[in-house]
Amino acid sequence: MKSLLLANGRVIDPANGLDKIADVLIVDGRIRALGDDVGGQAIAESERWDVSGLVVCPGLIDSHVHLREPGQSAKETIGTGTRAAAQGGFTSVVCMPNTSPPVENAGTVAFIREKADREGLVNVFVTGAITHDLAGEELAPIGSLKQAGVVAITDDGHCVQSNELMRRALEYVRMFDLPVLDHCQDSTLVSDGVVHEGYWSSVLGLKGWPAIGEETIVARNILLAELTGSHVHCQHISSAGSVRLLREARERGVPISGEACPHHFTLTDASVAGSEVFWNTDGKSFRKLVMTDAKEPYWPPYDTNFKMNPPLRSANDREAVLQGVVDGTLEILCSDHAPHCDFEKDVEFDYAPFGITGLETELALCLMQLYHHRKLGLSELISKFTTAPARLLRLSKGTLSVGADADVTVFDPEKEWVFDRTCSASKSFNSPFYGWKLKGKAMATIVSGQIVWRDPDFFLPAQAVPAPEHASAAH
Repeated sequence: MKSLLLANGRVIDPANGLDKIADVLIVDGRIRALGDDVGGQAIAESERWDVSGLVVCPGLIDSHVHLREPGQSAKETIGTGTRAAAQGGFTSVVCMPNTSPPVENAGTVAFIREKADREGLVNVFVTGAITHDLAGEELAPIGSLKQAGVVAITDDGHCVQSNELMRRALEYVRMFDLPVLDHCQDSTLVSDGVVHEGYWSSVLGLKGWPAIGEETIVARNILLAELTGSHVHCQHISSAGSVRLLREARERGVPISGEACPHHFTLTDASVAGSEVFWNTDGKSFRKLVMTDAKEPYWPPYDTNFKMNPPLRSANDREAVLQGVVDGTLEILCSDHAPHCDFEKDVEFDYAPFGITGLETELALCLMQLYHHRKLGLSELISKFTTAPARLLRLSKGTLSVGADADVTVFDPEKEWVFDRTCSASKSFNSPFYGWKLKGKAMATIVSGQIVWRDPDFFLPAQAVPAPEHASAAH
């Protein structure tokens, strides 16, 4: 037997209502015992890590990630993407189907799962397409996708525009107990918009992406979920109107849910102009980054690393999304990790692709905005990365229950660090957060009892298993 003892950590397991200083014993890839149930002989025979002062929690799950394989390996691969996930503290990721070709048949699902088994550092769960070729015109073979092992269906990156087709999809999935994830975007209202429609789009002369373009589809999904009884999950919610619609629908018992990404509750559309306000790591003061002040860190206007879909919105929208996370309207936190090559982003703003990377910064940003500002406790925040996505996607993850898979994240909520481009594990570098001073960091990531990544600053006893070579090389 191979066993590992995580000793003296603050063990937080929202699934079991646990939050206390305790030991966690891992044996043969599973949780063997916690706290008082860890026997003296087991302690003596185990490799021991002292994690005093650190949080030990179920392995974090990112339910919205683009790994880009098959077909787009210049941007990211399953190997590099899962390495970034491990470095960010995530033991499971759910990959989207907008690949080349899209994930719409059992063969593509098998390709991803087999490659993840060979090259992935963390668990990879696959989603399938709602419609053939993500074109929104005819349903994909949802039954065979379910049989192949997908955990949900979505046309992410696209949105099914036909209300009738979306209704048929929701009726059909009831036979397979699959959730439907929807990228909420009315193409007739959004058209060719590239930034939030408002003050800054006018000042910068950029085409506006109105909030109602998201809200219209959120309202449509609420009505269809209410009609069919099928669960619809609205992805990366960004507007105050969408939060309000979801809150009211959930109060009525409609099977609808939503998620939030940290960039939408950390930044606003002012970022595109090169001026933004954000909170410092002390949780109290804030500083303004202004492009004309050389003494302060700054970013230039029209930086395409701030171009994402849905776009960064107004300060009022940002606050509404934050409140939606706090009150449970938006029950899941995720990154929408969307890597792109430098040459794709290094063009005029109108022509750059939407999307940013996020796996390595989302935990810190969520801790800063939610925990350090005393909006959520650690257990509440962790549940949005563990029990909530596991419940939505029917995953046997997100818990430290005895007998469960030993997927464990160890993190320091107080550790301050600077996100350095040279330390990123992702293959792409389209993040707006390089150079930011962050607070909160994953220190070790354990998947099925195996240490797949650890921070170089994390003390590792001499008898412990060495960190993988790639983890050291990344730093």
